Amino acid sequence: MARIFDVIEYANEMNDEIVHRFPEEGIGDFRVGSQVIVRESQSAVFFRDGNALDVFKPGRHTIATANIPYLIDFIGKAFNERTPFPAEVYFVSRKEFANKKWGTPQPIIVRNPGMGLGVALLQGFGTYSFSVKDPQQFVTQIVGAQGAYQSAEIEERLRTMLLSKLQDVLGETGAKNSVVELIGLTEEIGAAVRAKAKDDFEAIGLTLKTFYVGNLKPSDKSAQELRDMGMLDMSTYTQLQAADAMRDAAQNQSGGAGLTAGIGAGMGIGNLMGQALQGGMQNNSQGGAPASGAKMPDIMTPAEAAQFMKVTEEDIMSAITDGSLKAKKVGKAFRISKDNLDSFMNS
Repeated sequence: MARIFDVIEYANEMNDEIVHRFPEEGIGDFRVGSQVIVRESQSAVFFRDGNALDVFKPGRHTIATANIPYLIDFIGKAFNERTPFPAEVYFVSRKEFANKKWGTPQPIIVRNPGMGLGVALLQGFGTYSFSVKDPQQFVTQIVGAQGAYQSAEIEERLRTMLLSKLQDVLGETGAKNSVVELIGLTEEIGAAVRAKAKDDFEAIGLTLKTFYVGNLKPSDKSAQELRDMGMLDMSTYTQLQAADAMRDAAQNQSGGAGLTAGIGAGMGIGNLMGQALQGGMQNNSQGGAPASGAKMPDIMTPAEAAQFMKVTEEDIMSAITDGSLKAKKVGKAFRISKDNLDSFMNS
């Protein structure tokens, strides 16, 4: 006996599933009078002959196709037992897919005028959530004819969109605020990212419900890692390497020996460090650094030598104590010749 009415439903919570096709494979034999039951958290997109014809809201719906009751089996024999009027129903979850994670795989460069190198590298992480706004648009543009579509399948694309907007927002906000102020504006940054991403999400039938910045902080990556990622030019790289070496020396119990080894081994090219540091001095005419074009005096105090090397006076004294930096003691004070400081920087 020919089947006349069908009841089509998908009784599933769809926790991680955005779309489920009925049937999952093949062609649906939906005839006049078939019932589609759509649950409260769902919408259903009805397709016939490959075209989206209607979107059903929650409730019970009666669909009409060109499939004629009682005659469909007779007609089907002319098509190798397949209905000549294919139809499918795509059940689409309308719930909010929440607590999705995002993070910056690489630091984001922002301006930091008046401090250090004039730029800062920020990393952040947080959560976002989304939901389907236009079921028909989402199915036709993203899902296609898949039997099921999980939220994980689109998360990488959404994170890429969000990180692109975040980079724009940080660039715009960083032009008006210092990095310290920027880190305190997480709520404003989140709202700006939502506004920027709105059109991109809607273009594929989605709505960005929330975007939260859980943490925003300076990058903890080393100068070498940043150089390997192509984010630093050689001049900036050598300055940061020197800073890393000085930091490690301060933490080294052997004192000045760590300073010398850190600069030599960490840099790999001592001469390049000296040239880059001297070039950096000429590019930093504000603050405690020597003025642009300032000439290194023939004789310097430890404080003056530290100023030219962009390190602390304590670091210079440690190098003098372990003998790696030659200096002459005059009374209770030390004096350092230009030649000796050049030799130390290039060692």
